[in-house]
Formats: sequence, C-alpha cells, structure tokens
Amino acid sequence: MSWNDDVIEQFRSSKGTENYWGPKLVVLHSIGAKTGKTHLNPVVGFRRGEGWQVVASKGGAPENPAWYHNLLANPEIDIEALVDGDVATVPVTATVVPADEWTAAYDAIVSEESQFGEYLTKTDRRIPVIRLTPRAG
Repeated sequence: MSWNDDVIEQFRSSKGTENYWGPKLVVLHSIGAKTGKTHLNPVVGFRRGEGWQVVASKGGAPENPAWYHNLLANPEIDIEALVDGDVATVPVTATVVPADEWTAAYDAIVSEESQFGEYLTKTDRRIPVIRLTPRAG
C-alpha cells in the first residue's frame, strides 16, 4: 500500500479524524489530462465559505504537481472531505485563484499552516491556490 493509499484509508476509516492532516484532509478525485483515468490525491484543504482552497505546492518543488494540470484540463471533479462530522463525497468545480487575489489567499493559508510559507522560499514559481466550489451533483 502506498503512502497516499494509507492516508486515504485512515481518513475514510476514522471519519476524517486520524490522518496526517486531520480534518483538513481533502481527497481530490482528479481526472488525468492525458489518460482520463481518475487519480486520488490527498491534500490539505482550507475551508472557505461553502467550499475549499487547496495549494499546488508540491513541497516547494520547481514544478506544479500532476494533479494541478489534471484540474486545469478537467475542473469538474469530486472530492472527499469532512462535512458535518463525516467523510462525504462532494462534486466541485476547480478554479485557480486569480493573480489579484493570490496574495490574500496565500497569506491566509500560511496563517493556518506555516509550512506553506516555507514552500515559497524553495521555488521561484507562484504556487497556485485552487478554489473548490461545490456544484449540484
């Protein structure tokens, strides 16, 4: 079992309470830009109103994670997230936070999880923030 598989299994079996990121975990069901296959990607999710924001940080690597490119190609996906005390599947639309909103969005994320600030020091790229907006299922 891979690390991602283990994180996802712990998240599901504990109803979102026991995993690396606790209740902030979001499992993206991204759809491969080239393959069309569904990939499960556990990421830190930040609640924003009715939706979430996630960060394509890849730990500050010089390139964006594959799931980011998949979301650009196929923005209508499902996520698994903690909703009302249980793990729920939520249909969402993924959009990149625009440049004029990026600083405020990223600063708010760093205020919750400081390691995201450290990721900026490791790369020259603007690390994308993606908004996950619920849509009718």
